[in-house]
Amino acid sequence: MRIRDLFYETFSAIQANRGRSLLTILGIVIGIAAVISMTALIDGIKASLVDELGLSQSRTVMIDCWTGREITMDDVSAFEAGMPDDYEFITAASYDSGSISNGVTKEQGNFMGVEPKYFEAMGTKAIAGRLFMQSEDDAGSRVIVLDQSIANRMWGSEGAAVGQSVHLGNDDYTVVGVVGGSGMRGGYSFVPLATMRARMSGGGGISQIIGFAREDADMDGIVARTKSYLRSYFNLPAEATEEPTGEGAPEYYIGVTTMASVIEQLDSTMGAFQALMTCVAGVSLVVGGIGIMNMMLTNVTERIREIGLRKALGARRSDITRQFLLESIMLCLVGGAFGILLGYAGASVLAQFASMSSEMGGLAVRPVISPTAVGLASGICVGIGVLFGFYPAWRASRLDPVESLRYQ
Repeated sequence: MRIRDLFYETFSAIQANRGRSLLTILGIVIGIAAVISMTALIDGIKASLVDELGLSQSRTVMIDCWTGREITMDDVSAFEAGMPDDYEFITAASYDSGSISNGVTKEQGNFMGVEPKYFEAMGTKAIAGRLFMQSEDDAGSRVIVLDQSIANRMWGSEGAAVGQSVHLGNDDYTVVGVVGGSGMRGGYSFVPLATMRARMSGGGGISQIIGFAREDADMDGIVARTKSYLRSYFNLPAEATEEPTGEGAPEYYIGVTTMASVIEQLDSTMGAFQALMTCVAGVSLVVGGIGIMNMMLTNVTERIREIGLRKALGARRSDITRQFLLESIMLCLVGGAFGILLGYAGASVLAQFASMSSEMGGLAVRPVISPTAVGLASGICVGIGVLFGFYPAWRASRLDPVESLRYQ
């Protein structure tokens, strides 16, 4: 049988039982839709987290030091001078919190005092206005880059906030820009580090050190060398690299975390969750496959006389097998196509719910459908069609033509 004739007979058989075919492929549609929607949603959440946390900066190294004394900018400068071969630059950050007001609305906020290099290391971008410059940090200027959620609550939009004045602590600050993607860090607004250290009561000490490794650097080696250098610099024992726990724990700790390792951990966690969701969706696919087998067995029974006639006219067993097997595969592919469309729509709806549930944190989730997921779904459909359609096709090919023609 020619390929063209084989496809013609397949489509004719499916169209003759359109209602039953549509009902039969519901299990496939639901299973593929579940796989696509969960994959797209999880990939979207992962992409949003990467953007929110600045995890795209795989060269960034986060360093936490508890040394029994306050970390100073002199320490940061000495650290940068002590590891010039590993780091392109090293910067610092301080944290504070308090109320911020525009004269009409008063908000509680979290603030970070940073140098402009921090934005480069973390991949932070302004969605309105600009980030402050090194000259403003050197001069201790009273400028602020607001978090998107605070700007929206105070002025209704990011653009409207730029150029406005806000009261923070005992001073007025000019809003020079608004940042998105900071919601997962607790909704931080940014002021120059020198300004925070001089004017804000809680920002005198250095809370965190951020390093930006040189390109193509060995990140694992940098972690080990950083721990060793800081342990020696602060004259701490070897156990300082282990986080202290329990009562009477020592008040020293050196923690070094690369963004690359956080990305790997995030991928591992999301991958495990995705595998679990895929297994759950796989149950629906198995049910759908059983439905396909049941329909194909029914088709074989209803078309016994047709099969006998085809064999009497010279059709081979392989022709009958291919015909019924192709019908099964085409049913699954049609179900898969509907499932992919439904899965994308479902992922969009779920992403909107996820975004609304995290609105206060500023996490915007958008579904991400990769070609790999679509290809996998198509492959699953073909596999189900072959697996559950082979037995009915094999059974049809083994029918005796004489007995088939006599079948009532």
